[in-house]
Amino acid sequence: MNFTIAPVGAQHYDRLADLWEASVRATHDFLPAGYIERLRPLVREQYLGFVQLRAWSDSAGYIQGFAGVHEGKLEMLFVDPACRGQRIGKSLLAHVIDELGVREVDVNEQNPQAVGFYLRHGFVQVGRSEVDGQGDPFPLLHLKRVG
Repeated sequence: MNFTIAPVGAQHYDRLADLWEASVRATHDFLPAGYIERLRPLVREQYLGFVQLRAWSDSAGYIQGFAGVHEGKLEMLFVDPACRGQRIGKSLLAHVIDELGVREVDVNEQNPQAVGFYLRHGFVQVGRSEVDGQGDPFPLLHLKRVG
């Protein structure tokens, strides 16, 4: 499969926000109605601009996944639900570990697929919070990369 992983900026925020929403709807079934709608403008207008973005694009240049990193911490990694299982997340994770020095990630405890993904890729749990980054009652596991 031909693909590229490259930095992206504000001109791609609409696609990234769409991809974020589709991915969250597919994997975060524990979130209540309205939570995603409340969070989407923050993702689009604030969070994407806070991180170093890397996008996985297919041979036609269409973004199928992206990662956002801030100071060695993976703040976001989302893949188009239609493309899950195609090693996009694995490729993005390897890239940001190698290129941006990722060593930490927080993951929703109620998202066992994501927890398993990071544990399989060399991360271990070093802590837990009862609330998410918005202060809502969705526990986070704090993971660090070992080795």
